[in-house]
Amino acid sequence: MRLTKHQTSTGPRWAADGELLAPGFSLGLLAQANDPHALIRACLEGGAVGQSAPLPPIDDDQEVWAAGVTYLRSKDARIDESDIGARLYQHIYESERPELFFKSPGYRCVTDGSPIRVRRDSDWDVPEPEMTLFISSRLKILGYTAGNDVSSRSIEGENALYLPQAKIFDGSAAIGPGIQLTDPDAVTDLPIRMKILRDGKTAYDDQTSTAKMKQKPAALADWVGRELSFPRGLLLMTGTGIVPDSGFTLTPGDEVHVSVGAETLISPVA
Repeated sequence: MRLTKHQTSTGPRWAADGELLAPGFSLGLLAQANDPHALIRACLEGGAVGQSAPLPPIDDDQEVWAAGVTYLRSKDARIDESDIGARLYQHIYESERPELFFKSPGYRCVTDGSPIRVRRDSDWDVPEPEMTLFISSRLKILGYTAGNDVSSRSIEGENALYLPQAKIFDGSAAIGPGIQLTDPDAVTDLPIRMKILRDGKTAYDDQTSTAKMKQKPAALADWVGRELSFPRGLLLMTGTGIVPDSGFTLTPGDEVHVSVGAETLISPVA
């Protein structure tokens, strides 16, 4: 089953497989349900979504968190970008405890077709394609979507303590366009691909799989909820295994295509 969110004439509305759900339905409510599929069936109204504009598949008051250095490629890239942090990133990759950080409130997220941004005070900026988990209030994986954790490598590389500034800014958190509800085991080997178009031509194209994650999805869900409650659930970006080489930086006018499993997220760069 696939959940999407839309801007309709009566306000934001959720849909399941293209069929509108009751106005009172929300992702936060679903995150609390004992039987999520039963709740969705009870909320189906029968109307089609039609031509309504897509919205990010998250409630405004929910949170997006992110994990870092969960793939070997990410660890190597972080070491390359930072002389100061080289030992730090090696330690993170080898540790049982993952790197976890707050990425965005729901209201600041963008979705398919909406622009992402790069920081104006950074000269080395990259998209980071990531499987993004939908996690319940009980820390159970209910589904996934595509995510783009837009990041400033120059700022993070200068000092690891600058991580929030490298990761959190307007247009840095893209998710969607839909959430695939699925069994937790189904997210352990999903294909991930990123293609970047510049002037209509492919400037970058690479792919990986969530099977290459050192930190497993269920473990990340457990760690993010240790000593921290999410009564309305959360979305968790799970790190990237695709990092462009050091000579590449995003520029306005680029178009970033991120595919994770059955979801594809396309973002122009503003």
